[in-house]
Amino acid sequence: MRRARWILRPAPETARPVIYHCISRVVDRRFVFQADEKEKLRTFMRMYESFTGCRILSYCLMCNHLHLLLEVTPMPVGGLSDEALLERLKALYNEAFVADVARELTEARKQVATGLGEAAVLVGRIHERFTYRMHDLSEFMKGFMQRYTQWHNRTHERCGHLWEDRFKSVIVEDGVAAKTIAAYIDLNPVRAGMVTAPEDYRWSSYGEAIGGGARGEGGKARAGLVRALRCHKGAAVDVALWKGDVALEYRRVLLAGVGEKTEQMVSRSGAAEKTGKRKSMNADEIPTKQHVLREAGEKKMGEIPFGRMLRCRVRYFSDGVVIGSRQFVDQMFESARDRFGPRRRNGARAMRGDASAAAGMLWSLRDLRKK
Repeated sequence: MRRARWILRPAPETARPVIYHCISRVVDRRFVFQADEKEKLRTFMRMYESFTGCRILSYCLMCNHLHLLLEVTPMPVGGLSDEALLERLKALYNEAFVADVARELTEARKQVATGLGEAAVLVGRIHERFTYRMHDLSEFMKGFMQRYTQWHNRTHERCGHLWEDRFKSVIVEDGVAAKTIAAYIDLNPVRAGMVTAPEDYRWSSYGEAIGGGARGEGGKARAGLVRALRCHKGAAVDVALWKGDVALEYRRVLLAGVGEKTEQMVSRSGAAEKTGKRKSMNADEIPTKQHVLREAGEKKMGEIPFGRMLRCRVRYFSDGVVIGSRQFVDQMFESARDRFGPRRRNGARAMRGDASAAAGMLWSLRDLRKK
């Protein structure tokens, strides 16, 4: 009997985001997602993002699996208004269906105005037919994956299961952990040798954000990455920050350890030491190890060993159960103490092996073998 998925319920009063790294693979690991399939996957992903109210912070659609960094937001206090519900329905249903629901709501509201007590219950039932699938991790993944499977089977004249098993999910702390996982996801095609630079892969959040152009096609991808880097403890974010320092900050993380311009920059720093003069760097240059970022955690993310780690397959990020600071992982452990045996005394486990570059900054709930 498989264990129930570990789900955190977002609380409106805390305003802190609940973030998951979700992974799902095709049955038999077959390479079935080509250009058309990836475009359809992204279309359905965005449809369910609009319908459920969840937010895609980062994603990558590979040839036989997908990665999502998903923020599950709480239902607005007091629920959705009729107008907000109808707007969300437009993401999944045709105009005729939405019009029928609108008429149902209008009739129910008229009865409420006449003082019929049951009418208010009727309005609530109309909302509940749809809202139970909103602001929920499992419902998002279930709807998104089933919708794509139906399209895929119909298009390729096949039947049966498409996905290997139920999707994996790892709870990710906001802040440094969310930024790290976002970069890890966007670097998937680089690790697989499909491209040499993450912006060259169009079916990823960074590729979409960079390739969107001035017309704003990449607006949702940019908004997601801004949230991944800035939604610390539920803080409000402005998408305009992408054009400020967020784009450069994220690129530093993605390109840390690549070696691009490194020798040139080292020679510059060496010359500066000899002459006593500092030479300014262009905004698009990769920072050296000595470059000081604004936060202590972000400083380590700019170091070459950390960048190299992101270009390796890190099992902790897919099987670690919870990823974050030591305090966060310990809190998650205490909140679900009954899920663990009596011998387990604490939650946080240090990362080892290929993930050792993150040791002391990120912790895992699961202690994985080095191999």
